[in-house]
Amino acid sequence: MRRGAKRKTTHKDEAPKEPTQPIEENTKNEPSQSAEERKDEQRKPAEEKRIELNEPVQEETSKKVDEEPNKKAAKGRAKRAKTSKPEAEDEYFPDKRNLEDLWQQVFPVGTEWDQLDMVYQYKWNFSNLEDAFEEGGLLYNQKVYLFGCTEPQLVSFQGQGKVTMIPVVVAVVSPFPPSDKIGIKSVQRETEEILPMKQMKMDWVPYIPLENRDSQVERLKSQIFILGCTQRRAGLKHLKLERVKKFEYCLPYFYQPLQEDELEQSTVVQILFPIDPKPVFCEFDWELDELEEFTDKLIEEEELSSDQKDAFKDFLKEKVREAKKANREAREARRKALEEMSGETRAAFENMKFYKFYPVSTSDTPDVSGVKAPFINRYYGKAHRVL
Repeated sequence: MRRGAKRKTTHKDEAPKEPTQPIEENTKNEPSQSAEERKDEQRKPAEEKRIELNEPVQEETSKKVDEEPNKKAAKGRAKRAKTSKPEAEDEYFPDKRNLEDLWQQVFPVGTEWDQLDMVYQYKWNFSNLEDAFEEGGLLYNQKVYLFGCTEPQLVSFQGQGKVTMIPVVVAVVSPFPPSDKIGIKSVQRETEEILPMKQMKMDWVPYIPLENRDSQVERLKSQIFILGCTQRRAGLKHLKLERVKKFEYCLPYFYQPLQEDELEQSTVVQILFPIDPKPVFCEFDWELDELEEFTDKLIEEEELSSDQKDAFKDFLKEKVREAKKANREAREARRKALEEMSGETRAAFENMKFYKFYPVSTSDTPDVSGVKAPFINRYYGKAHRVL
């Protein structure tokens, strides 16, 4: 009996099945309802079923309510898309050329530090230099060493004449670096110095084109080397004035052992006689000028006082002796270099070429076509070709 009772209790706890005719059972339990009311109640399920089968009115209303903010949001999104579309079309970034920054990477040797900003005030175009490295170009598939310099010239820009620092790039075609030295010389300096590049924080470094900047440098076989300088302008304030000025007097040095240097043949010596209140600047040719006559002329022109005549003559004689000695040593060094030179090195010097590149004229930069010159500096002499 307990097991049967237990099964009966479990059966009552189960969810009751939906009655087949719930309306009729409910009406039996409501004696106060009339027969018409019971008929109405019996018709309600049928009407509700017809409503559910045809169109659920309440759900449609709720959907309309829900759809209105969605439509507004969609309209808002559509408006935002329309406004953002022209903004995206207006943004245009031209692709950079592979060698576009080549001329900027080359250090402008000998340019005064306070003049550097003037060099880069214009967006100079060196597409002629870039094209020279393309297939069929002047420098294509050759090992090239580049150094920079600047030439202050009076040029026209936008109808006005203006002194402009023009950047120039010199390309040396050579299988090896043309020199590892820097010359320091100016009118204001009494003596000339030839120093190792590294002493002036300069060296030949490989140039990496833009398309290879993400590659490992040691794996690249660069054919382009540039003369770079690691001295930064911010560090100049920690240097002595004489050291700072040395950078401004630097000239890329080159020695051609196959031909006699013009300086070796020269009989002219630069004279800077340091006296107060004003030093004497002059040039003396020991083959053409006579010492006594030369000194008297300086006194006559009031460049030199008579009481300093003897001191000046002694100074000039010493400078002439130094110049003659330097010429003898240079000729001896050239002779020795030729004797020790291999055939391969001799061929390299014979085929070495210098090309001088000026910026291309554009509407945004001054026209420099009228001031191009083949002269590079006192060591390199003239370029084989000016572009």
